[in-house]
Amino acid sequence: MDYKDYYKSLGLDKSATTDQIKKAYRKLARQYHPDVNPNNAEAERKFKEINEANEVLSDEEKRRKYDQLGADWQRYQQTGGAGRAGGGGFDWSQYGQPGGYGGYGQAGGGDPFGNADFSDFFSSIFGGMGGESRAGGHSARASAGQDYQAELELTLAEAYEGGPRTLTVNGKKLRINIQPGVEDGQTIRLRDQGAPGRNGGPAGSLYITFRIAPDPRYTRTGADLTLDVPVSIYTALLGGQQVVDTLSGPVKINVKPETQNGTRLRLRGKGFPMYKQPGQFGDLYLRLDLSLPQHLTDKEKELFRQLAQLRGEAS
Repeated sequence: MDYKDYYKSLGLDKSATTDQIKKAYRKLARQYHPDVNPNNAEAERKFKEINEANEVLSDEEKRRKYDQLGADWQRYQQTGGAGRAGGGGFDWSQYGQPGGYGGYGQAGGGDPFGNADFSDFFSSIFGGMGGESRAGGHSARASAGQDYQAELELTLAEAYEGGPRTLTVNGKKLRINIQPGVEDGQTIRLRDQGAPGRNGGPAGSLYITFRIAPDPRYTRTGADLTLDVPVSIYTALLGGQQVVDTLSGPVKINVKPETQNGTRLRLRGKGFPMYKQPGQFGDLYLRLDLSLPQHLTDKEKELFRQLAQLRGEAS
């Protein structure tokens, strides 16, 4: 039986803190979750591996025994895993339950607690730590259910408004209330909406990642928005008012005479809502794009020629 390096499975070293273990596990669980990698045997194997590593390293007692075992593993292999105290010189009983399953689990080779997702290595070391075997009349140790991953697509306007949405995860309909201002790629956690726990353990969590479709009008940067506004050459030359559509409704702006192409205007508080900050909004930046007239009449062309001559710009 090969020794399993649980720290390596999570991409950590032995000095990792409990918080670092938790973060590493969650990141890898999302990456290799079966829902994200359907029909991928390698991803399924990796998912089981990181779950097993987390089961050990997130439990203080199991981690202590695992760290102690690491130093003794070579000596254990040299003895062939023989016996408990007094058998082959290696006291195996300090790792499992006294009188338990020896070096390699039950005679039948299975996990005495029914943890089918765990390896023989895990079962050999920790199979007897949570209580007695099923034959002894006691249940297995409780453990949390797996986390689920889901994605929810929104338009920019839907992310702006927020509000209730319904989605289906593993055949179950869930109604959630979206906070205005969510960003693309942002993930929220719903406790107890994952897989059921085992042996009375708590259910896992559901992680929902928002995917916001690009908008053809607005460019979003955090809580600020940028909008290109076409302005006629006449309004740009002479000045005037123009109506601009914002996500909160139409707004009338003043265009100064002789406004240049590419001029930027700032509308305070007309940008995107700030996430979980009610009443707080970013700004909307308007980029004025001068549009030239088309299909000019001969008379209009003549007027432009005369204007050009007056300004000394005639060719």
